[in-house]
Formats: sequence, structure tokens, C-alpha cells
Amino acid sequence: MDLDLRKLRYFASVAEHRHFGRAAEQLYIAQPVLSRQIKSLEQELGCALLVRTTRSVELTTAGQQLYEEAQQILPSVAAAVRRVHDVEQGVQRLAVAFSAGLHVSDAIREFTARHADVEIDVVPARWWEQDRPLRDGRAQVGYLRRPFDETGLRIIPIGVDPRVACLPVTHPLARRQELTSADLDCEQMLDRPKRRTSSLEEKFELIASGHAIALIPLSVARSYSRPDLAYLPVTDAPGIATCLAVAEDRREKLLRDFLEIATATLRDT
Repeated sequence: MDLDLRKLRYFASVAEHRHFGRAAEQLYIAQPVLSRQIKSLEQELGCALLVRTTRSVELTTAGQQLYEEAQQILPSVAAAVRRVHDVEQGVQRLAVAFSAGLHVSDAIREFTARHADVEIDVVPARWWEQDRPLRDGRAQVGYLRRPFDETGLRIIPIGVDPRVACLPVTHPLARRQELTSADLDCEQMLDRPKRRTSSLEEKFELIASGHAIALIPLSVARSYSRPDLAYLPVTDAPGIATCLAVAEDRREKLLRDFLEIATATLRDT
């Protein structure tokens, strides 16, 4: 069977909002139309994707899998369509992925000063799949933190991002000037296998509410400071390596120029 991308986009919106009404508003279609399209998709796939109640919409196991697939398929298709339009219109474009807290703007400014005719896009890279934008075509180069899947990628080391402890200002340790790893041995930590978070916002809310603490990159702490959180250096915590990443088979001159400029600029900063 052929997967209808329009229906897949409709389903992804419902899965994101967990609500037909809000999804219909985002898609600018009537709610009954959206409901019929989702039912049609379920019939085509031969499985239930959603569990509907009067108050909520939840994903089935199959629905969760399709939602994860859609988050890869839809951006990849959108990137492919954009590349086709760029070729038709003679547009040169460079898309740069970046991990949260890592600032690539200095490198982009230096590059733009020499290549003013090139359109620049920036693509946030989610922490649990930083390499994804490089693999689905949304970005040609990434400014990322290790570790991630480096298969098929060329890596250019940039530096080291120190890690700091993030904890609520009411925590007894928050009064200290610095910590060691031993100070954290008895603390409930986020991002261990039993308690992972899907976003920085979720992580910081859990920390601020006293549920746990976390070791985070210093660049993230600087970019997402909050008055209800304290950030303390952990003197013996290993830093996180930062790097530029690009597909091994990408050798375009435009990309080589950006890598040369970015390597020098980011290492300096």
C-alpha cells in the first residue's frame, strides 16, 4: 500500500496535541473531516492508532510507533521538496543543525560575510538523536555534542563543554560554591535509564519542583538560566566533547568553506 502523506500529517498533529479539536485548528480543517481522515488511515493500515474517550486521545502501541516514524518521514519529505524548489529557483542553501545551548551564530556570520548569496537555515537537534537532521536531509552540517551515532559521518573536534550540577535553589547543596561527584552519589538524578526527559523544559520543571537534579552542559546552563535553579561546577565531572559533523560523502565546496570557517571560529570562541 502507498502511505498518504496528507493523512500521516493529520495523524501526527493529533498525536502531538492528543486532541482532535486543537489538531483541526492547527491544520485549518473541520474536526469531523480530520476524524474521518484518521479513521481512513487506520482502515488502510489495518490497525488502531488512537484510543478515543470523551476527554482524551491516547496513542496505541502501533500509533506510538507510527508517530515516531512520522517525525522522521515528514521532515525528510519537507526537506526534499525544499531542495527541489531551490534547484528550480537557483537558490544556494546551507542548513546547520545544532545541539541545545551550542551557539553557531558566530560561524554563520563569518560565513555569510563571504557568501552573502547563500541562504542559511538552522535546525535544532534533539538530544537523543542529534545526528538525525544529517541523515534525513534537513541539515548538511551539525554542531553537536558527543556521544551520538557517528556511522557514516566525518567528525571535526571543536572543544569540550564542561558539565555543571543543576539543582533547585532550595536544595542544601545549592549553598556550596562547587561540588564533586561524591557529593551527588545519594541524589536522585535525571537522565538515568529509569527517568529520562524529552525536553529541556520538562527537565528544568522537574528539577525546580524538587524531583531530582541533573548534570548538564555549561552552555545549556548559560542559555537557559532560571531564578529557581542553581548551577554549580562539579570539579571532577568529565566534560562533553563538541564537534562539527558532516556526512562522509558530502564534499561540496560550499560545505567545505563553511567547515573551514566554523572550525576556526568555534574553536576560538
